[in-house]
Amino acid sequence: MQRAHRGVLLDERPPPPAREPAPAERLRTEFSFVLPRGYVDAAGTVHRDGVMRLATARDELIPLRDDRVRQNPAFLTVVLLARVVTRLGAIEDVHAGIMEDLFASDLAFLQDLYRRVNQEGHTRAAVTCPSCEHSFTVDIAGGRLGES
Repeated sequence: MQRAHRGVLLDERPPPPAREPAPAERLRTEFSFVLPRGYVDAAGTVHRDGVMRLATARDELIPLRDDRVRQNPAFLTVVLLARVVTRLGAIEDVHAGIMEDLFASDLAFLQDLYRRVNQEGHTRAAVTCPSCEHSFTVDIAGGRLGES
């Protein structure tokens, strides 16, 4: 209800209740994954599970100054992935040498995961069953035994 006082309209309704702020959506910065084949270290141990973090602008710029990348631009992928993969199995010091020794299918998997989390913001992929042609979405990063 409104009433006038000295030419100014006054609102006599009580103010609306204060809305509670929506819970802040947490930014996901790390993504667990399971490699299709796995990295085999010098002792023969296979490391398949790992963690990739979101890339920063620095992560994409620093490799451009690397002499290996200047000599061979294809090496950019190796250096970049070594910066953002923070753990591979029990290995927490992931470096370019480890990335170089990955099987090609695992390197391709990490490249796709990198693109998905840094450009699309998720790890989901649309797939179609070759037998029944049913379409569905899977999380390519996986996380638990049996997931892909």
